[in-house]
Amino acid sequence: MKKAKIKISGMTCVNCSNHVEKSLSGVSGVSNINVNSVMDNAVVDVSDEVSEVQLKKAVKDAGYEAVSVEFEESSGSSNSFSKKKKVGKGRMTESQIWFRKLVGTWVFTIIIMVIMYAPKLFDVEIISMNAMTPVMLILSFPILFYFGFNTIKAGFKGFLKLNFSMDSLIALGTVVAFSTGILSFFIEVVDYSGVSGMIMTIFITGKFIESKAKGRATSEIKKLLELGAKKARLLRDGEEVEVDIKDVKVGDVFIVKPGEKIPTDGEIVDGDSSVDESMVTGESLPVDKRAGGLVIGATINQDGVLHVKATKIGKDTFLSGIIKLVEEAQGTKVPIQKVADKVTNVFVPIILVISLLTFGAWWWGSGDLGRSIGIGISVLVIACPCALGLAVPISLTVGAGMGAKRGILIRKGEAIQTMKEIKTIVFDKTGTITKGKPEVVGVYAVGSSEAGLLKIAGSLERLSEHPIARAIVKKAGLVKPLKVKGFKAVRGRGIEGMIDRKRYVIGNDVLMKEKKILIIKLKKIIGRFESKGWTTMIVAEGKKAIGVIGVADAVKKDSVLAISRLNNLGYKTVMITGDNEKTAEAIAKQVGIKKVIARVLPEDKSRRVRELQREGMVAFVGDGINDAPALKESNVGIAIGTGTDIAIEAGDIVLAKGSLIGVVQAINLSKATFSKIKQNLFWAFFYNIVAIPLAIGGVLNPVVAEIAMALSSITVVTNANLLRRVRV
Repeated sequence: MKKAKIKISGMTCVNCSNHVEKSLSGVSGVSNINVNSVMDNAVVDVSDEVSEVQLKKAVKDAGYEAVSVEFEESSGSSNSFSKKKKVGKGRMTESQIWFRKLVGTWVFTIIIMVIMYAPKLFDVEIISMNAMTPVMLILSFPILFYFGFNTIKAGFKGFLKLNFSMDSLIALGTVVAFSTGILSFFIEVVDYSGVSGMIMTIFITGKFIESKAKGRATSEIKKLLELGAKKARLLRDGEEVEVDIKDVKVGDVFIVKPGEKIPTDGEIVDGDSSVDESMVTGESLPVDKRAGGLVIGATINQDGVLHVKATKIGKDTFLSGIIKLVEEAQGTKVPIQKVADKVTNVFVPIILVISLLTFGAWWWGSGDLGRSIGIGISVLVIACPCALGLAVPISLTVGAGMGAKRGILIRKGEAIQTMKEIKTIVFDKTGTITKGKPEVVGVYAVGSSEAGLLKIAGSLERLSEHPIARAIVKKAGLVKPLKVKGFKAVRGRGIEGMIDRKRYVIGNDVLMKEKKILIIKLKKIIGRFESKGWTTMIVAEGKKAIGVIGVADAVKKDSVLAISRLNNLGYKTVMITGDNEKTAEAIAKQVGIKKVIARVLPEDKSRRVRELQREGMVAFVGDGINDAPALKESNVGIAIGTGTDIAIEAGDIVLAKGSLIGVVQAINLSKATFSKIKQNLFWAFFYNIVAIPLAIGGVLNPVVAEIAMALSSITVVTNANLLRRVRV
């Protein structure tokens, strides 16, 4: 399976996205369909047999247009899309389309209003009453059937397919109102043809204001897209050559001068400087960089000249990955949205029935056909479920965008709702609480020199990829390591191998016990090392322990602050580690963690998470490959963005900055976003509960009803945008 991203035009509400989703589900080979009317797109999983034509046809069958289709490359990065149909440069945005319609409709509507209300307000008759109906029909016709044609077309297409949407109610209401003008030539009935034009104009005005607000909601994505550098200064044959960023290839070396954007992700091969990475990490202070260090594309070089070798380009870069994650988050659904979706799916048919019954009851009771039609129209136009459909996705869009700006990437929308139920937050130690860059801080040798012990340990550990192994190799500083045979890594415990026909074992006390190696003479040294919070690696030759190496992994400077805040917020904080109890307790005490689960093998982390879930919902914070199962098992997985790709892929929330302060911010952002979702749903439901009875009772005329409907949608979108004022 691969992903396909479809850009869709014509969707106006959640019912529209539901219709597209239903139509796409009918295509064989399409699954995991996610349609978002706010983002105007759909992201689906497709088999290799599914074609662009099939997807476009499915969207068209639902009543909308597939502007473009992008297919993810079947091999390579999950961020890259190969088959891309770009929208023409001249194509207008949604806001521009509605603005054009807005201007056109108001030109005619102002004339209609002057003609209709001048006699009442100023006792001035612009045209005779005999000419009123033909003029109203002529002026309203272009409003409905030119500027509002797509709305009416989509609305009546919904009737034919029994896929009702907001457009269905507007289309029926305006066409019925317009038809009263024609009917008035044959029977005595109130002419609402001029009103039909005003209703459509107010609807279009509301959609324009709504589209502008939606544009603000998605502005973070646009800003991220604009961040990338457009040019790169490559170093070729000792000379600088400026090229377009699309012409940069992996392995190219480019020069970045002070104040310039770094063109793409890469490794520094020469020079040192400080780099402003705030746009992707939220970190305000520049980060010092030197040869061998990694840099992120679109970040800004501060004060030195850097020579950088490109390691990732195009869709594989860190910035592209962030954009992809945010787009995915803005397209996902929160569980509470299922309730809103179910309501909106049946809402329009119910309103159609209520409108018809209202019309019939008023006509039967009053005998006034014209007034009865007007009240029926009021019920139709005031009950559009647009606000209800926008309540959840617009809040999620704003929240995900805010998170991206702060380096908090919400990959799955449901995490926003689940986060408020979390009781326990579990942390991996290495690379999460600590920096993940351990250093040798203590060496004790028995019967030989420390240098000799390090030479043996370094020769063995150079064959391991563990961070502790790298620290020992670095400390040993071997120019010519000893030859090792029969090397074997013992997962979660240590390593073993042969040097000069002698078997050596390096690892923790559990491994020593398994190998029946006596360490009683080193107990005092081991205890001293562990009391300082050092990880102790015991070195044994045969069945005899010959030394201890103490390794310390410094705690991240803001881990203490973050965990203190979580404790104050009432969360139960837990640390899971493979270290022994003494070392684990020392680190936990240093950062303020309440509970420690030590000596946990990598494969047991997810089991430990399940045990903690018996007491309530659990969030797990981790960064390594071995954390992926626990990230998946937890109710909310929070991956450290500076960790492995596998861990990031397993997380529901990704902290690009790598700081645990991001956990606190993610919790606050999730709570604030969900609060906005609840507020919007309340106002959407409350509005309909109040407005529909007023319309049925004949209190609201059709124009006022349409103004109220438009204001409800604008209120929901505006309220969602107020989320930006929340401090997280």
